Amino acid sequence: MDNRVGVRGTSLPSEPPAPRRSRRWPRRVLVTALAGGVAAGAVLTLLPGGRPHRAVPPPAAGPQAQAQALTAVTSGLPAALPQLGALIALQEQRVRAQPRDARAWAVLGAAYAARARRTADPADCPRAEQALQTSLRLRTAQNTEALDGLTALALTRRDFPAAKRYGEEALKSAPKRWTAYPPLIEAYTGLGDYKSARATLDKLLGLRTGAAARPAVMARAAAVYRDRGWREDAAAQLADAAAGAGTPAEQAAYLTGLGQLAWERGDLQDALRHFEAAVRLDPDQGAALTGRGRVLAALGRTTEAYEAYRAALTGHPSPQGAYELGELYEARGMTEQARERYDQVLELVRRGMAGGVDEELLIGRYEADHGDPQEAVERLEAEWERQPGTEVADALGWALHRAGDDEEALTYATTATDATKGGGVRSALYAFHRGMIELELDEQAPARRHLQQALRFNPYFSPLQVPVAQEALRALGDVPEEPPPSA
Repeated sequence: MDNRVGVRGTSLPSEPPAPRRSRRWPRRVLVTALAGGVAAGAVLTLLPGGRPHRAVPPPAAGPQAQAQALTAVTSGLPAALPQLGALIALQEQRVRAQPRDARAWAVLGAAYAARARRTADPADCPRAEQALQTSLRLRTAQNTEALDGLTALALTRRDFPAAKRYGEEALKSAPKRWTAYPPLIEAYTGLGDYKSARATLDKLLGLRTGAAARPAVMARAAAVYRDRGWREDAAAQLADAAAGAGTPAEQAAYLTGLGQLAWERGDLQDALRHFEAAVRLDPDQGAALTGRGRVLAALGRTTEAYEAYRAALTGHPSPQGAYELGELYEARGMTEQARERYDQVLELVRRGMAGGVDEELLIGRYEADHGDPQEAVERLEAEWERQPGTEVADALGWALHRAGDDEEALTYATTATDATKGGGVRSALYAFHRGMIELELDEQAPARRHLQQALRFNPYFSPLQVPVAQEALRALGDVPEEPPPSA
């Protein structure tokens, strides 16, 4: 486990602590929020271009496309990138013409946040925050659109405490409005508050929502069911959501979710079918492009997998996609190519942090397997204090194992995999991590059980770790009857 590729010169340098997010990673100074009382017109300098300028017509997109994007943004639904671009251009014109229009600022901020989430480009995050805070300053009472936008922005940044705060405020101001519920459920999940997530879902399901909203409600229900380990129920909800989606972009998002569920249960053909259908509907669906690369690699179609990953990273570079491709290269013994991708991960993470994105989870995972495990422990312990979700529990447990503290590691690995503690999701990676920790503690029976479980959940879950799990089971004297092909 210690022969992983390291990235020379990219371990995090020691620097003075930075507020809240990163201890050692360098952060460039961000444009700060305008102080209260500053005229809204001053915010115009923060729009792309850096200064007020002549209005530019929006990209080619008719009124219908702009209306669809407006509906999607104000309802928290997926929107196509060209439509989002057209809406943003239109709203930029409006706030220049009417700088005290609170709703125009709220829509602009929400559109920036939606584009940031779609493209994984953090540059839109500070713009979104400026626009949304401007809207709140212009209208403090009943400004649910601005609160919704700030909730969405916080989720994009993986700032679940802020998402909870804004989401609860939005829900309090309009408790019968269905759009307030899905982002709040996501915030509770990120904080490990699964009881509140389920209770909020029950309230959402009890509302009378129109036909246009039902697919989004079903998709949020599917996410909660998946976290509880109810894969079949989650897939059924997403299939119905995809069938009832009102736009290609919305349908593509739900098909991507179906592809992810199929991947998590090791059904490669079903996963590939859904990912490819999503990309046909929405070529900018970055998660589907990355998922397609993941599946093609598991199928042994390695050249196509490289191409799929590179296409995803060219269009919408995400640190997670670069990380997966780096591990695929490493599993193939392509050391230099792996280092290049790990370098890309670090650069993308730095950009995300500059936009206010909480990247501690990914940094911790990277450091645990490819850098300094003790650094991973320190970061993930702080992240656990701030937002103790299942993902963080798993990552912290693994980091502690890699740092040599297996007794403590098992506590967190158990939290990530024990349904009574919130870890109901059937994750092959989580089961593998727990099995390897138990093996190190010489708890052979539970180690065997969890390693078998990992390969049963998804026998292709990681190009690096599947061979490790197989070898560990051989050493325990128990190998699956038909082990998956070497990744």
